[in-house]
Amino acid sequence: MCGIVGVASRGSAADARTLDAMRDRMRHRGPDDAGTWLSADACVALAHRRLSILDLSPAGHQPMLRDGGRLALTFNGEVYNFRELRDELAGLGERFATGTDTEVVLAAYRRWGEGCVARLEGMFALALYDADARRLLLARDRVGEKPLFYRHAGGRLAFASELKALMADPGFPRELDRGALEFYLAYGYVPGERCILAGAAKLPAGSAAVYDLERDTLRVWRYWELPAPYRGPRQEAEPLVDELEALLEGSVRRQLVADVPVGILLSGGLDSSVVTALAARVSDRPVKTFTVTFPGHGAYDEAPFARQVAAHHGTEHTELPVEPATVELLPELARQYDEPMADSSMVPTYLVSRLVRRHCTVALGGDGGDELFGGYPHYTWVQRQHAARRVTPGPVRSLVGAAAGALPVGVRGRNHLLAFAGDTRASVAAVNLYFDAATRRALVPGADDLPSPEGWKRALCDHGRTPLQMATAADFLGYLTDDILVKVDRASMLTSLEVRAPLLDRRVVEFAFGRLDDSLRATGPRRKVLLRALGGRLLPSSLDLTRKQGLSVPLSAWFKGRWGSYMESVLLDPGQTLFDHGVVRGLIAAQRKGLSNTHRIYALTLFELWRREYGVSA
Repeated sequence: MCGIVGVASRGSAADARTLDAMRDRMRHRGPDDAGTWLSADACVALAHRRLSILDLSPAGHQPMLRDGGRLALTFNGEVYNFRELRDELAGLGERFATGTDTEVVLAAYRRWGEGCVARLEGMFALALYDADARRLLLARDRVGEKPLFYRHAGGRLAFASELKALMADPGFPRELDRGALEFYLAYGYVPGERCILAGAAKLPAGSAAVYDLERDTLRVWRYWELPAPYRGPRQEAEPLVDELEALLEGSVRRQLVADVPVGILLSGGLDSSVVTALAARVSDRPVKTFTVTFPGHGAYDEAPFARQVAAHHGTEHTELPVEPATVELLPELARQYDEPMADSSMVPTYLVSRLVRRHCTVALGGDGGDELFGGYPHYTWVQRQHAARRVTPGPVRSLVGAAAGALPVGVRGRNHLLAFAGDTRASVAAVNLYFDAATRRALVPGADDLPSPEGWKRALCDHGRTPLQMATAADFLGYLTDDILVKVDRASMLTSLEVRAPLLDRRVVEFAFGRLDDSLRATGPRRKVLLRALGGRLLPSSLDLTRKQGLSVPLSAWFKGRWGSYMESVLLDPGQTLFDHGVVRGLIAAQRKGLSNTHRIYALTLFELWRREYGVSA
């Protein structure tokens, strides 16, 4: 895992001091080595921070060159099928001097051009300059595990793994994108190609782009799409469990490859437990598993379940107690999440990463299982609302929605009742909604002609046919990519830990979305049907496979103490002029009366801390 940055222009790209500052703003992503390369005509500058995972020798130094500097690559991530590609390319006459996947990417481009991107299986973001064509190729992995920000303006393209690297350029404007803020207030993250700063953007997951230096044009295209949803008859489970087991075993085997210590983040939940079981099966040495404990918070502590799985599979198991999180951690996280994020589980994710990094450099986790196999409780809710709509007259549903609008923000279920007046897509759009449109207008008054976050999420439902297919597609394309994976990437990379997700292998994703009917994913109260069947094969029979906890923090309890007073002081400070103080006071008062607003207050606090940290004008 690494950090990449670069500038391309028809004129001089960037001075060395600025480029080095941009690169070293991401030292946490690559503490082992640093490199800078400038093209012969000084029009392209690439830089790199390296976290050594494969071929730890200096031969893996980046930016990596080929053909006498005609091709130059700065690469972040892992290509899990690099050995297969290397063998294929060697058969075509390519020669290799290192054991890195980076060199394989260069050879793949030399043979297949832009089409090489679709041949790469893994998590990555890359920038490859072709001096003969005077073109810069950018690409990002299919699911969006690795980030890539860019700014194309004034005859110049600048890109980086993290937004803070772009902001290290003194000429980079720090103006708030009001439309992006609307998305943040709705869902707690900024999705897709949008960026919280005006003039900047993100390369979407599963996309590539080519910047033509001569024409100053940027062409962006998708090289991968989520497969069409399954339309066939109800299926038998057993053969599909066999297929899933083979797919996951292959993914785990590939993702265990590294020249540094590798561990498993074992929470004790179904997803990470299945990964652990398969890792123990394919590894030629005892697997190292790590579980964190939360002393004093029994309901959030899954160590006993993880201990059970570790003992069953004979892993070298380590339990790491997490020290109490203090409010002083919040400004540090706001600084690292240089595009603000409202997910409070960033706190334990960072603390876990910091502890595990003391023992290994790479860790495998269970991210993706809920979106692929229907694990979230709201899938049951969306399906039940769909059934209720079919027997409830439209005028009655409209009355329910109108009545819900009169309820105060923080009443549990309010968003779902508001959505009941609409169609199934409205129910999906209401999932994990922080602030509805009316509350957003009150919170930040005076904004007109803003995009509709709910409309964006409804459009994601077009990738499904049934309510479940709509909801899982929306979560996969939005929440997973732009919340979960961003959270894991920034928190783990702040500690220089690489986290991999075997469940997000392309084959597994396409299997889950394109091969399974709803009865094998989630239906009514049953969720993760097929994955639980696999867990029944691999895991201890005494393990509870139906519980759903996840890595989270007791935010409501913490709000009653110093966390609450700290967040209140941040949001009601006279210097905080973006969010209406009256609305903020109302949210805080409602929380103290027993309503559920801590995640909303946390979202506003993290945004304001981010705004202060990066000097963004309100």
